[in-house]
Amino acid sequence: MRLFPMNAGQARARLVQAGSVLAAAALIAGCGSTYRSVVTPIPSSGPSPQPTSYVAVVSAPSPSTPGVATIIDYSGDSVLAFAPIGPGPSAFTIDAIGGNGYTINSDGTLTNFQISPQLQEKQITYTTLPPNAEPVNLFSPSSGLWAADLQGNDADIFSGGPEAFRLAVPVAQTPVLIAGAGSGGQRLYAVSQQIAGTPSGVECNVTPSAEPAGQADGILTSSNTVSSKLPLGKCPVYAVESSDGRRLYVLNRGDDTITVINSQDDTLDNQCPSGCKNQAGATYYTHPLLPLSQAALALPGVVPPSNCNIVTTPTCGMPATAGPVYAEFNTALSEIVVADYVGGTISVIDVSLDEYGNDSATFGTTYTVPVGQTATPYPASVTVLADGSRAYTANQGDCTPDCATSPNGTVSVVELGSHTLEKTINVTGIPRTVVSTQNSEYGKVYAASPNSPFLTVIQTGGTSPDTVDTTILVEGNIVDVRVTTQNGNPGNSNYFSRIPGWGQPCNQPPTTANPTPAPTGTQTLLEACQELP
Repeated sequence: MRLFPMNAGQARARLVQAGSVLAAAALIAGCGSTYRSVVTPIPSSGPSPQPTSYVAVVSAPSPSTPGVATIIDYSGDSVLAFAPIGPGPSAFTIDAIGGNGYTINSDGTLTNFQISPQLQEKQITYTTLPPNAEPVNLFSPSSGLWAADLQGNDADIFSGGPEAFRLAVPVAQTPVLIAGAGSGGQRLYAVSQQIAGTPSGVECNVTPSAEPAGQADGILTSSNTVSSKLPLGKCPVYAVESSDGRRLYVLNRGDDTITVINSQDDTLDNQCPSGCKNQAGATYYTHPLLPLSQAALALPGVVPPSNCNIVTTPTCGMPATAGPVYAEFNTALSEIVVADYVGGTISVIDVSLDEYGNDSATFGTTYTVPVGQTATPYPASVTVLADGSRAYTANQGDCTPDCATSPNGTVSVVELGSHTLEKTINVTGIPRTVVSTQNSEYGKVYAASPNSPFLTVIQTGGTSPDTVDTTILVEGNIVDVRVTTQNGNPGNSNYFSRIPGWGQPCNQPPTTANPTPAPTGTQTLLEACQELP
């Protein structure tokens, strides 16, 4: 018999208490003098982050319906946003900060849209052009907007938000582009072809060598007045500024030369053809014209590249005709890389300066590299990776057996260190534009074809470098493509548009019978050139 009987609940409580006492005793016993190591995790740095970059694509479902702006994420190759823009966009570019896109539309308007993953239709703004304006190309520095305007032969200036027409600066006849530094430049240049009468728009595509010499009008940005009138070669079609803003290089398709402008002095780069002394006493020479073809080597005033002995190698490895249409400045190596459309080559030219800003001893050294895998690849553009290692060309005519039966071209990869063709990659459509983004470990090249709604993405690194990574579908055939940065840092160096015609490649490559697409119905030659296939 128990004096203090317990029920079942009390028994369980006492068992719990006893267990707690034993656990506490064990814990205390473990806190003696024995050292127990503590592991502190050290986080690894991991690979370099991928560039914060967006890809902006403008496409056109049809000539009369609104175009579409599509924003694509670099890292995931995914469509982040899209919105309708003006009808029938024919030219597209983004500004030097990589924040805004602009298009020329068939209804006489300019579209302005933000390059943003949150892009919405309500954010699209439009600017009405001056009456009867005929803008050819857009130039979009870090602030403001410029357009080469055939009506009145003007350089049109737009400012504000959205950009509105402000002023027209008269320039030489047939202006086709405005060129200069993306920010901080003292002056810009209006590049004109000076074609008399009423141009058809395809003279520099069909008979470039028969056209007159062009002109560059220097325009002071502080006063918007013309400061100089500089002679150019025949059919100037494109220009690229050096990253330091000291030189402007104008591509003359008609005579296969590059006119070099000293932007600081607002003159041709011809002050010392026989040699001058720099501040250190060393002799340097200036180079107003750089040759790109065998025909150009014979022109008056042209000096063969310093790496070519004209006696032993009369051609200097150059094509008979080059037909330059596009170039990029390779900041890493102080080179310009030129797409020679007719020659089926790229020209890699040393344009380095000495410490005083004069042409270096190697300035003008030229290497010519054939691209493509057919006899007529027609490289329509080129892009250079930010580290300067490789160039990629959009080979518009590199179709097998031909572009009529198999309308798919290629992208060629050129090693710039050895000046050799590394490989040629088959892509979707007949590419007219290639652009690229790269940082220390990652890189991608984007090829856009006006006969296709698919953007081809080429990876430049990883386990399978220089291969097609994927294709991205957009709405309608692609008008053009741009990236917001070339090296992962804020800023964009490709702030010019390239409308077909006026010496720039049409949306379809030439054929044996027709240097430009044949018009149908009431089409003009220029309309046929600019028509999306």
